[in-house]
Amino acid sequence: MAQEIERKYLLKSDSWRELVTRSVPITQGYFPSSGVTVRARISGDEGFLTIKGKCSDNLVRSEFEYRVPVEDVRSMLEEFCGTRVVEKIRHYVPAENGLVWEIDEYLGLNKGLFTAEIELPYPDMQYTVPDWTGEDVSMVPRYSNGALSKHPYSLWENEI
Repeated sequence: MAQEIERKYLLKSDSWRELVTRSVPITQGYFPSSGVTVRARISGDEGFLTIKGKCSDNLVRSEFEYRVPVEDVRSMLEEFCGTRVVEKIRHYVPAENGLVWEIDEYLGLNKGLFTAEIELPYPDMQYTVPDWTGEDVSMVPRYSNGALSKHPYSLWENEI
């Protein structure tokens, strides 16, 4: 079974920008569901359909991702996702041991939010956390893209 093990951080500076090797625009929408996350994504000129299970305490969850024609994804976004869409630019920064930091610069209703994620091959793998990262929000649900599609970052400042 395919698995995802991911750590997510907020950013405290933009010094990561000088380390970026490539950037890709991403539009992704979320299907209404309970218990699982179903996402349709356009990344650059590629389309994907992804199904993710619930995250365990050690940040491991099942993940199944399939290539889908971009036109099909556009149709899915329109027909199934409604307003549950997240737009961002993903910037890639190399890390040690062949790992990669993915910095998401959110757009639209999530503009102003930046997160950095690193996918790990196993849960307790040691890695260096760069000085441009801030708080670890791996277990904070509101920072998941699925949550951001329903309750965008731009609305947070109005909350107590």
